[in-house]
Amino acid sequence: MELFSNTFQSLENGLNYSTTKQRVISQNIANSDTPNYKAKEVDKTQSFKAELTSSIESYRTDERHFNFKSEESHSPHIVTKKNVQYNNNGNSVDVDKEMTDLAANQIYFNAVSDRLSGKFQSLENVIRGGK
Repeated sequence: MELFSNTFQSLENGLNYSTTKQRVISQNIANSDTPNYKAKEVDKTQSFKAELTSSIESYRTDERHFNFKSEESHSPHIVTKKNVQYNNNGNSVDVDKEMTDLAANQIYFNAVSDRLSGKFQSLENVIRGGK
């Protein structure tokens, strides 16, 4: 029996995603006046697919069946936005969009960290014997 469920791994992956997104947004904002800088973003679909493959366990009756469990690392995928230009100097950073993404990411991070804190409080309650 596993002491920690896949929930902890999923929450950890969520925190990693949020941290990477925070770093990318910060880089974009810091380079908002840099000529020819192309904004970057974290690919949500890649992170979602990685999370699904890491949490789905399957029973295979034949070796030709797909294995849903993936053993590779699931770091968020960063992509550069191409063919987009907001400024005359070739820069593709939209500061208003970045600030909106920053606020949304902060809400996401707080939700995931609160959930993780609740899981640890539940474990602490079990260790103390429900007291």
